[in-house]
Amino acid sequence: MNAIKLANYTDVKAQELWKTLYLCAKENPKRKFHALYDKIYRPDILLEAWKRVKRKKGSGGVDGQTIEEIVTNYGERNFLNELYIQLKRNEYNPSPVLRTYIPKENGKKRPLGIPTIKDRVVQMATKMVVEPIFEADFQECSFGFRPKRNAHQAMASIREASKRSSWVVDVDIQGYFDNINQEKLLKLIEQKINDRRVLKLIRKWLRAGIMEEGKVRNPLTGTPQGGVISPLLANIYLNTLDKLWIKKFHHLGELVRYADDLVILTRTKQQAIAGIQVLKAIMKKLDLTINRDKSKLVHLFDNKEGFDFLGFHNRKFEVHNKGGRPFYAMAHIPKKNAMKKMRAKIKAYTEPRNKLYLDIKELVKGLNRILQGYKNYYKISPIAFKWLNQIDWYVLERLTLFYNKKRNIRRKHGNLRIVQGEINHLIVKLARNNP
Repeated sequence: MNAIKLANYTDVKAQELWKTLYLCAKENPKRKFHALYDKIYRPDILLEAWKRVKRKKGSGGVDGQTIEEIVTNYGERNFLNELYIQLKRNEYNPSPVLRTYIPKENGKKRPLGIPTIKDRVVQMATKMVVEPIFEADFQECSFGFRPKRNAHQAMASIREASKRSSWVVDVDIQGYFDNINQEKLLKLIEQKINDRRVLKLIRKWLRAGIMEEGKVRNPLTGTPQGGVISPLLANIYLNTLDKLWIKKFHHLGELVRYADDLVILTRTKQQAIAGIQVLKAIMKKLDLTINRDKSKLVHLFDNKEGFDFLGFHNRKFEVHNKGGRPFYAMAHIPKKNAMKKMRAKIKAYTEPRNKLYLDIKELVKGLNRILQGYKNYYKISPIAFKWLNQIDWYVLERLTLFYNKKRNIRRKHGNLRIVQGEINHLIVKLARNNP
């Protein structure tokens, strides 16, 4: 069997397993699954897990082993065979995650835990086996880190709910990933899974510890951000909130959640205030806290205040129908920091002097890769064209600077029309109304 056929075969087998487990869990919501561990180290599942980890790339963990080293030096077959034996003999033990930090928009840093490549593959295999069981129980209001669900669907849900709503409760959970109660999380997992070896495996990851500055510490709460299985565990934990809200409090408003980001859209201010009290009570049961500084209550109809969610700034804008009558409609535009970051990316790409040897058409090709992703994400609301047009003009300004530098022309913004004519048919236009 050649490499392409083998790749397709493992993917199909993994999808078959996923579908079977999902349907079993959906058919009987109270069912507990007993025999799952042997499926985690099934060769086809391990191979598919390795392919997915390899595809996502990423750096190595505390052992320093990288994907490139496994492929070129150690050998993929040897790596997977060794992992298969360790899991089958119950000899697998995870390493601590490597703590690193990535900058946040507010200037602070977000902690990130990087597992070893070996741990990432085992976590991916475990996720492939247990995810469909929990996916069958997850609610429609949840959109983050789930199969065939994305941020645009969450925004569409907000847009639809806004037709019936005037107020929004915008909620930020204080240090969510660091404050998950591990024992409560394991009890929630035990409601669906009764395979002791799988439960032991998940417990090992939660207790593996964090290596920072050469020292290992073992926090009693939380699941490190960066682990392959962490988003699934986070969704399992907050599914309690989703189920309680849908079952008992849906009359107050409509919940939309993407991982630990959530909003509730209500008809009245009284419902919004009542919803806040309910959220506080549920959070208390989950040993979580609402961040008061970042959470807020928003009135949608003043055309001034809005709320940020998933990189969008959302509020109701006054628009006019064909007859000229005004009405308010929810729109999603890039939030201020998203605009700022995009300009910074464009400048960082076009500014280096070593790029001056490139033809402007070559520069545009690289720039288009940045612009296309931005366009695909933010172009979901016609009103957003106004903001996307600002980025279009900034791109033109940066390319004009490049054009003039390349020719030693002192006027920084001269020849703008010449540049516009030269690249107009090449550059991705964010504000152009085409797919």
